Amino acid sequence: MGIPMVDWDRVEELRSKGWDWDRIADDPKVGFHPEASVTEPGRALRGLYHRQRSRQRRRGEEKEAPAPSKQDREKAERKWTLPRIGFLLVPIFAIWFVLAELYPSPIGVVVSAVPILALILVAAAFILLFGLFRSSGPRWKTTYRNTLVVGVVLGLVVTGVIGLTGYLFFNCPVLPASGTAHPEGWMSVSATPWQESGKPVFYFYGATWCPYCSASSWAMWKALQGFGPVSSVAFGYSAEDSIPYVDLSSAQVASSTIALVVNEDTSNVQGTFPSTSNCIEQGYVSAYSGSSIPFVVINGQYVHGGSSLILPNQVQSFTTSQLETNISSASGQPWAVVQSQTWWMMAYLAKSAGATPGNLAQQPYYSAWANTNVWGSSTQSSVAGDLAQIS
Repeated sequence: MGIPMVDWDRVEELRSKGWDWDRIADDPKVGFHPEASVTEPGRALRGLYHRQRSRQRRRGEEKEAPAPSKQDREKAERKWTLPRIGFLLVPIFAIWFVLAELYPSPIGVVVSAVPILALILVAAAFILLFGLFRSSGPRWKTTYRNTLVVGVVLGLVVTGVIGLTGYLFFNCPVLPASGTAHPEGWMSVSATPWQESGKPVFYFYGATWCPYCSASSWAMWKALQGFGPVSSVAFGYSAEDSIPYVDLSSAQVASSTIALVVNEDTSNVQGTFPSTSNCIEQGYVSAYSGSSIPFVVINGQYVHGGSSLILPNQVQSFTTSQLETNISSASGQPWAVVQSQTWWMMAYLAKSAGATPGNLAQQPYYSAWANTNVWGSSTQSSVAGDLAQIS
């Protein structure tokens, strides 16, 4: 590569416009043709440039590089380089990711923190690091600083608009990412009570094909019966593993104290999850279900997600008839399997409806428990004991 082949005036012109050495080396008007062994043309041209200037100084031939004009400087500052794009995107998606992680509803309902926002943030960080690696200019300058500030502001604006829109227009609940652990896989969260007509909502999200939902449905069915007659249910076996179930998709509870909301897929197509009807349902599913079923929420404050209430192998050996008969009469091995989770759900529902260990017997629904043999003599002490542990 001979020095006369390079148009050094063109090199100076491009440098004054803020071009990096790799881009200058690629410019055909510069006329730089490196040897085949050269892997970094920009670095090679820069070395050649400094050697050329050194020779000029020794000969007293060095020319003053023309100072870039104000117009050229402003044009260079406005240019969207990879580093500048990265400095804009990283804070936007970092703020969005953090707030969606902290408040999965309403901020993370439409676009979840994990995995979607996490993957976008990783891509933005890669753009930034790759751009800085390729750039021969300063790693930190006023343009980058200003772009970073704009990114932070936009990140706050974007998440703020998403959160307010979800909360004000779609009635999404404000849900923290975590809560207080309770026995049997339950958790309490600091959220506004989820009620319909002043009654705490029992919410079930599941599918009849799912063996874990099928096994857990017996405890839910029994707990609901404690607050009123449960109608419009069907019995069957799950498409996966043939686990007996109670189909709650159309269930109704004749109760003056609780309300029932169910999203249950009945297609029997394995892997099909049910749809939700509104942002309240989707908010809880996004925040606490762990992307798994069954998922249960009581009064918007007590949730059970990420695991099964009852394991399939605990009921697999029974028929639907055996389960229906024994659980209805609170007797036998089937009842022994589901009674612990049943009492917990009864306790959460009773707590949500205003019961305490001291006034449980005075609650309107308790007379139905006391006047039948369904629950047995230990009912009051068991539910009262569970109530005493609920925060």
